[in-house]
Amino acid sequence: MHVLATAGHVDHGKSTLVRALTGTEPDRFAEERRRGMTLDLGFAWTTLPGGETVAFVDVPGHERFISTMLAGVGPVPGVVVVVAADEGWRAQTSEHVEMLDSLGVRHGLLVVTRADLADPAPALAHARDRLSRTSLGQVEAVAVSAVTGAGLDDVRAALSRLVGALPPPVTDGRVRLFVDRAFTVRGSGTVVTGTLGAGTVRVNDRLLLAPAGTEVRVRGCESMGERHDEVAAVARVAVNLRGLPVEEVRRGHVLITPDSWVSTQVADVRLASLDPADLPGDLLWHIGSAAVPCRVRPLGEDTARVRLATPLPLEPGDRAVLREPSSRLATGVVVLDVDPPSLRRRGAALDRAIELEDATGAPDVLAEVARRGCVTRTRLAALGVLPVSEPAPASLVEVGEYLIDPTTWQQWGKDLAEAVDAHRSTAPLEPGLPTKSAARVIGTTDLRLVEALVRGASLVSRGGRIARPGTSPGFSNAARRALDEVCRRLDADPFDAPSIPELSEAGLTREILAAAAAAGMVLRLPTEVLLHPTAPAAARDVLAGLPQPFTLSDARQALNTTRRVAVPFFEYLDAQGVTVRVDSSLRRVNPVH
Repeated sequence: MHVLATAGHVDHGKSTLVRALTGTEPDRFAEERRRGMTLDLGFAWTTLPGGETVAFVDVPGHERFISTMLAGVGPVPGVVVVVAADEGWRAQTSEHVEMLDSLGVRHGLLVVTRADLADPAPALAHARDRLSRTSLGQVEAVAVSAVTGAGLDDVRAALSRLVGALPPPVTDGRVRLFVDRAFTVRGSGTVVTGTLGAGTVRVNDRLLLAPAGTEVRVRGCESMGERHDEVAAVARVAVNLRGLPVEEVRRGHVLITPDSWVSTQVADVRLASLDPADLPGDLLWHIGSAAVPCRVRPLGEDTARVRLATPLPLEPGDRAVLREPSSRLATGVVVLDVDPPSLRRRGAALDRAIELEDATGAPDVLAEVARRGCVTRTRLAALGVLPVSEPAPASLVEVGEYLIDPTTWQQWGKDLAEAVDAHRSTAPLEPGLPTKSAARVIGTTDLRLVEALVRGASLVSRGGRIARPGTSPGFSNAARRALDEVCRRLDADPFDAPSIPELSEAGLTREILAAAAAAGMVLRLPTEVLLHPTAPAAARDVLAGLPQPFTLSDARQALNTTRRVAVPFFEYLDAQGVTVRVDSSLRRVNPVH
């Protein structure tokens, strides 16, 4: 399907043209048909001779309904501009075209109606000239009489050429559906309609309704009056929602893919036609079908910061209109940044204006990552900077779903090495900087980043500690001599654990013993039982020669050690899987260990 909107002065035949092309009355309300004037958005569709399906969003032409007009044209990729041959270009034609130009609409068709009432050539020439100065550029033009039918075939042929030139839709991306109608259907519940510009809506999809953040389920989809299991962009779609009272949804609300969008109230933008200083403080922000009050703060010559009264899901490159409701003052804007930095310090606005000088709204992955230092791919995707499926630039450091600026990564490595050295100076007996402390140094809670950083920073990680390679505890000379004596004793007999009085007399405190154990010099068990690091393997060899199962007393005698040593040692062996308890008094060697 292709979706086009109409535009033009009131009573120039927009609805009549749609009716003639589709056979459907786009004016939904009796008052509209009675007065012959469109008051709200109308919808109709038809199949062109070439097989293309086109849906029309028919907009009101009266100046009082410019917000409604913008709600209709905002989400669509192309437009049919209607000018009456007998009246020519009028004030509301200008305003509608200005809005199209502000939104950057580049695909259109000019249709001069009521060709049976006047020579269409002058109106056609004048309108084409006016349109050529806008984003629409040189458009094809057709004259028609919807009353006599003359020229309708030419319009259909021109529509085929127009939709053939529209950019291909993105059907596998995230969904953002601006709601233009909400109503209830008996037996089905709440139904919303809108123009689906990207993505695919499927039955049973989970979506979020912005700005409230309400989670809803898609109960059913309909397009062109028919039910579908899924509807892909670009399309007019009616979505039946489960779990949403109709009172909680209205025009301007947005259905979005969960966790895939950033709903923001602050955005930096570039203005198309006005100096930011000329804008009043209070304006309306029009995007999609939404019209949200906002305030504007000038930054540079054509850049500004917009603060919305209500958060909206936006992305860089979005086109919107800033408009003063009480006048015709309006300008188009291009969204540059949906997550801009704060402007709290003096001179921050000027610095920000300089940063935005070359910004176009096209996502710059390297710049966005550099600004943040480290960011997840999920966050970048939600910001509209880097789709999850696209590879990251090779110059970035990638750890899991994190993307890190190389300068930040280098600084992290330097900071971590300095923190390791500082910790060594203040706590020489400890085997290294705790990993959680290292995470705080680089400002993260994810230890995976620390582990990856350690691998690339000439550091080692063991036992939850980070140190320089080859680092050993900084024992005093006396402590080193005492430990060497203990190690010589255990070399001779791995199970000859020194008593607590012996350790105390040698000046071996708990801190020293803990450091020795962390350095792998001894095996330290509860109640300060010190054994040789090879004691578990040696014990297994001895115990395997005993009749299985065996008692603690049998094992103690075989190892020629005391009960003070045997009790904590065998609890350790049980925990390591070297031995297995058979019952309360018997154990056996675990053959699979």
